[in-house]
Amino acid sequence: MKKRFLLSFGLFSLIFQFAFTSCGKEEPVVVDPDPIDTVVVVTDSLARGADVSWVTEMEQSGKKFYNASGTQMECMALLKSIGMNSIRLRVWVNPSDGWCNTADLLIKAKRANDLGMRILIDFHYSDSWADPSKQTKPAAWSTLSFVNLRNAVTDHTTAVLTTLKNNGITPEWVQVGNETGNGMLWEDGKASVDMANYAMLSNAGYNAVKAVFPKTKVMIHVQNGWDNALFRWIFDGLKAQGAKWDVIGMSLYPTNTNWSTYNAQCLSNMNDMVNRYGSEVMLCEVGMDWRYADACKLFLSDLIVKVKSVKNKKGLGVFYWEPESYGGWKNYGLGAFDSTGKPTMALDAFK
Repeated sequence: MKKRFLLSFGLFSLIFQFAFTSCGKEEPVVVDPDPIDTVVVVTDSLARGADVSWVTEMEQSGKKFYNASGTQMECMALLKSIGMNSIRLRVWVNPSDGWCNTADLLIKAKRANDLGMRILIDFHYSDSWADPSKQTKPAAWSTLSFVNLRNAVTDHTTAVLTTLKNNGITPEWVQVGNETGNGMLWEDGKASVDMANYAMLSNAGYNAVKAVFPKTKVMIHVQNGWDNALFRWIFDGLKAQGAKWDVIGMSLYPTNTNWSTYNAQCLSNMNDMVNRYGSEVMLCEVGMDWRYADACKLFLSDLIVKVKSVKNKKGLGVFYWEPESYGGWKNYGLGAFDSTGKPTMALDAFK
């Protein structure tokens, strides 16, 4: 049973100063929690987290984050204060603007690590977004033979994780690909064209992770966590081709009207993944329109209960995708902060 402790804190201030070494920019960030606020500490093992990969870019653009009392806080510290214990961070190979490259990833991973938060690293194996509609090779890999493409996956994964290791950071989980319901690194690794190729590329990532961090759990992440047929197709195909994984990751983005149905279907799918493959499962991306914070809180609260109910205690956690985005940032409307930069009531579900 989940235990909650509310710890009241006296006067204190924590000052965090970070430098944007990847972009050569200064980034002063002051963490000054309101002394009358409470900090939520959750002691069960469920990962309650968020992907905040935009945070350094948002800060550089002038975006600030505030607790319920209106006190400015560093974003990850704020999320920790309201019950989160884990951070997910994406990494791109050679993004044109520098954000989410290895150096930027390290800045954010250091923050999370210094806060004692658990870390999930999300390899896209692209220079930009990889998702169900596109799995574009990095420009530098575009003309490689398949053997050299597989080696590039190994080398990139090894280099990024070695950078983290050399800085005293050990991720608990690593994704080899992002929303790879039809494979990655198209066309070579497109699952509907050549499942064997996709399995080999995925295994290149898996083996590289284990070579640097033998105890880190490796995840294959697929979109539409409610769609059992998709999950059976991709994981049956991968299993038949000798692919390896520790965790099956899922995305779930319902609306304020269909979340209950999605959650029920997702639970059924999670239990099927446990039964069929013996895998642990995780909701590593969830979100809902920020304007429906009350419905989103119900969605998240119910989903957390369902993840904790997964057979054999194999439900690992729930991560909200970019909850800190607000004010029309990147035209994304599924965050969980209001227009003033404060968390909405939706995130109370993580307490």
